[in-house]
Amino acid sequence: MSRFIATSALALTIGASAAMAQDVTLTLWTESATAPEGIFAQEFSEMDNGITIDVREIRFDDLVTDTLRAFATGTNPDLIAIDNPDHAAFASRGAFLDITDMVAGSDVIEIDRVFPGPRSSLSWDDRIFGIPRASNTIALYYNKDMFRAAGLDPDNPPSTWDELLAAARTLNDPANNVYGIAFSARASEEGTFQFLPWAQMAGGTFDNINAEGVADALELWNTFLSEGLASPDTLTRGQWDSTGTFNGGNAAMAISGPWELGRMASDADFDWGVTLLPVRAEGGERASALGDFNLAIFANTDHPDAAFAYLEYFWSQAHRIWPEFTRMPAIEGVELAPTGDARIDAAAAVFAEQLRYARNRGPHPEWPRISQRIQGAFQSVLTGQEEPQAALDRAAEEIDEILN
Repeated sequence: MSRFIATSALALTIGASAAMAQDVTLTLWTESATAPEGIFAQEFSEMDNGITIDVREIRFDDLVTDTLRAFATGTNPDLIAIDNPDHAAFASRGAFLDITDMVAGSDVIEIDRVFPGPRSSLSWDDRIFGIPRASNTIALYYNKDMFRAAGLDPDNPPSTWDELLAAARTLNDPANNVYGIAFSARASEEGTFQFLPWAQMAGGTFDNINAEGVADALELWNTFLSEGLASPDTLTRGQWDSTGTFNGGNAAMAISGPWELGRMASDADFDWGVTLLPVRAEGGERASALGDFNLAIFANTDHPDAAFAYLEYFWSQAHRIWPEFTRMPAIEGVELAPTGDARIDAAAAVFAEQLRYARNRGPHPEWPRISQRIQGAFQSVLTGQEEPQAALDRAAEEIDEILN
């Protein structure tokens, strides 16, 4: 931890030299001023380094469209926090500053320490266009009390798809309004976020979504719905609401992320745990979703050095991402400070391990269109309109048209 405290002082020194005897004001757009980038921007502005950062909140749903419009008219900010799958759309269009050489010359930022998934989301044409804010991913929450009551070992949760399905069937209890499993299959980015890891564990990718084996992943999801092991509104609700079914005691397992840990600690009145996403078969390939934001500098900023100094300061505070913001650091080797709640600390360790296997969505400039095709495939199957392989073949053809 002392390593990061030391680099904080170094960032202050760099910031002072970047200002070069004249005050500089930078603008930063984010979906939340209370997120790490907003808080750290305020701190950075108070460091007597000649650099002030004005933070502007943009509603999450408007962030991409507002930013594209601003860049087209030259009214964009100097810095932005952007959802990681949207990063490539800006980097590929020359909107973001290529910081590859700046990173190589930095004594603070060590880009090779970023987990592979987040690092991939920062890159375009083998160049670096930002740093990660934080990361999140998904794993399997499970109700240990329900496991015990059903005769299952709470210390041996499902580790393969077959074990997961068997556990869901055993734990399903319609008479008491308890579903075996909860997840989100909504026709939105949340649904893609939840489905893509299963496709990846079966050997698929976003540009090979109909690879042999991916139909098995989709069939597993279909079985959860068709056998009533998951609630019918799995098709329409997001991750927050689906996990609410779990922490309300109406589902025995749930696929969700570390953002739920605070709610679990305060709301769940049962013994719960978190384990890695089950793999297709014993020893099989692991994968998981990658969420959260990246930080980038716009290519047309008048103050690239000052903006980069802020990125260095942000990086130097990586040790604070978990204890102060309950977000997972994207940098390998950052120790997760104990929270005092053994369940949260144990779960955080699982999510940190899961991040090693997390893969970004894309990267591709047309990711939203690609994601819609993936959503269309699993929704078509889960609503009984198509068989898994046919739906995936159709999605693959549509994605291929986008890519080519």
